[in-house]
Amino acid sequence: MEQYINRKYIIGGIILLIGLIFTFRLFFLQVINSTYKLSAESNTRRMEIVYAARGLIFDRNGIMIAHNLPSYDLKIAPYELEAFDSTELCEILQIDINTLREGIIRVKSHPNERFNPFIKQLSSETFGILKEKQFKFPGFYFSIRTLREYDREIAAHLLGYVGEVDSSIILKNPYYELGDYIGVSGIEFSYEEILKGEKGRKYKLIDVHGREQGSYKDGRYDTDAKPGKNITVTIDADLQEYGEQLMHNYEGSIVAIEPSTGEILAFISTPTYNPSLLVGRQREENYFVLKNDTLEPLFNHAIQALYPPGSTFKTVNALIALQENVITNSTTYYCDLGYYARGVKIACHAHDSPLDLVHAIQQSCNAYFCNAFRKIIEDPDFESVEDAYTNWRNHLVSMGFTQPLGVDLPYEKGGLIPKPDYYDRYYGKNRWKALTIISMAIGQGEVLTTPLQIANLAALISNRGYYYIPHVVKKIEGIDTIRSKFILPNYSTIDTNYYKVVVNGMEKAVNESGGTATWVRHKDIIICGKTGTAENPQGEDHSVFMAFAPKDDPKIAIAVYVEHGKWGASYAAPIASLMIEKYLTDSIAPYRKWIERRMLERNLLNVE
Repeated sequence: MEQYINRKYIIGGIILLIGLIFTFRLFFLQVINSTYKLSAESNTRRMEIVYAARGLIFDRNGIMIAHNLPSYDLKIAPYELEAFDSTELCEILQIDINTLREGIIRVKSHPNERFNPFIKQLSSETFGILKEKQFKFPGFYFSIRTLREYDREIAAHLLGYVGEVDSSIILKNPYYELGDYIGVSGIEFSYEEILKGEKGRKYKLIDVHGREQGSYKDGRYDTDAKPGKNITVTIDADLQEYGEQLMHNYEGSIVAIEPSTGEILAFISTPTYNPSLLVGRQREENYFVLKNDTLEPLFNHAIQALYPPGSTFKTVNALIALQENVITNSTTYYCDLGYYARGVKIACHAHDSPLDLVHAIQQSCNAYFCNAFRKIIEDPDFESVEDAYTNWRNHLVSMGFTQPLGVDLPYEKGGLIPKPDYYDRYYGKNRWKALTIISMAIGQGEVLTTPLQIANLAALISNRGYYYIPHVVKKIEGIDTIRSKFILPNYSTIDTNYYKVVVNGMEKAVNESGGTATWVRHKDIIICGKTGTAENPQGEDHSVFMAFAPKDDPKIAIAVYVEHGKWGASYAAPIASLMIEKYLTDSIAPYRKWIERRMLERNLLNVE
């Protein structure tokens, strides 16, 4: 009997505990937690998203590049829909009845679609008409957001563009909802978290006709939107615009860097496009047109195109040869219109012979650098060619090659300097030597680099041995310093003294008789430069030039690639010299205007 009494108390206790749990839960839901209260009152209120304005973008001199304009989206609240004059609404919106029906069916079938605009980016005229007649169309309401507007048609690849989120983005980041916008490329992508701001929420009282009657609970549950932070980018808008004008009729790129900071002064990829084309209701249509353009205006040549560096790479091999003590500044080599060894022939142009290192850089002698490269790779101080090659490659890594530099833009490529096992697979272990890969002596063969890397090489040489990671953002509103990786110098493995030899050779290449780019010299600015020709198996070779100026205390380092331009001195060198002059003096001297006209009037697009 006692056993049954104990069981009665146990069962009673369990029932009492369950009752207490239910009581506490009901108290929590009805008194403490307002979520379900809001849900119960949803037939009298509407939640609207308040979109944050994206941060503004300014150039290094405070010139506004990208700002915002208001845009109006029409949305549907499925539970507020009532009978309305569909013909009148279709006339105002200039749509057909099927489009209207499909939109209503969509939001009724998928309630979350209420956040996805039914009609995006109404014109101001349409918005004004519909706003006056909104009471006639219960269940239809507006949300206001901002769209990008650009004061100048420049820097499309640097700025990037904004697009709508898709389901994959929403799954990765629950902050985003249908109808939200997100940075897709360029700065808009890299600095999305900075630029986007934070959305707000507004709860509105709605009467039986779907008309707003004020804030719900006096705005107790509302949250304000927080605008994105403004960004100051490193480019000079005037220099950027000038560079795009010079490159208008060419395919290629210009990258200019301030050596003392790594700040990118100009970032040009051509063909380019007007960034305004990827804003507004025509964005999708324009994107399709740009994507299918045979000239590929969406492709970012500056950080995604991989080219042989050509003779600009001779400066690298000169530095490594000096560092490894396989040559000195006074080492000379003969050139009989090329380099010849064991059946290998690499042609060269006519010039004085023999040459020491400085004059070999000045006159871009292929034979000299083939000899120097062979000494690097077959250096007896190393146990094998593979070890010497690995050492050579490690020097290149320290100079910013073989991997992306880390610029604050998406989709940067790192180029190619093969590891030894690459050649082992092709030729067999210990079955390849310097002559097997001798074309790398002059920046051909398997060597591939981006224009950004060559501009960074120019900055490295101008600084006599170190560089800052190139970057495009100078300042962020409310943040005192930029990322630490951009303000720390990166030192190469080459002693500082050896850079002086290369700098002297680059100075002579532009400023003394016999140099490969003397026709672009400037009488008031000492430009140090190196021409290059990048081999192109599909047609005419590419014109390459890297330079910096002034020689002492340099303010700008630059690389220019002009596809199908053949010789470095033909197109890349004059364009680079004009960019340098424009940046340092803010004008082009009268005696050099003919060079400017020549570059502006020629056209190499669609040339193969």
